[in-house]
Amino acid sequence: MTDRIPQDERAAALAPLGETGWAAVPGRDAIRKIWKFRSFSEAWGFMSRAALRAEKLNHHPEWSNTYNVVDVTLTTHSCEGLSPLDIQLAGFMDKIAPGAEVQRDHGEPVSCLCELHHRKA
Repeated sequence: MTDRIPQDERAAALAPLGETGWAAVPGRDAIRKIWKFRSFSEAWGFMSRAALRAEKLNHHPEWSNTYNVVDVTLTTHSCEGLSPLDIQLAGFMDKIAPGAEVQRDHGEPVSCLCELHHRKA
């Protein structure tokens, strides 16, 4: 079983992730990030690479994909909170998505490209 990140190590572990757009999930010991890619293909490629790493770590994200948008929540279910596995997977995801736009305000609705194209038509 993986242990939670100790309270005295949390700030150091989470601060760099906060700078890249990861944010605390209200009411949970979890972090969330929303990426907007240029296309569905880029979003799917990101998810495929992340899935391979997640499988290698035996640590799997909660995520959804709508066209070019990938919305990820990380937490470790076995310890009911954030563990070093979440930090490791978040850092990997950041490295493989350098060109993606990040939606930092998680309270705002998430719009994918297909919705934006529909509004223009």
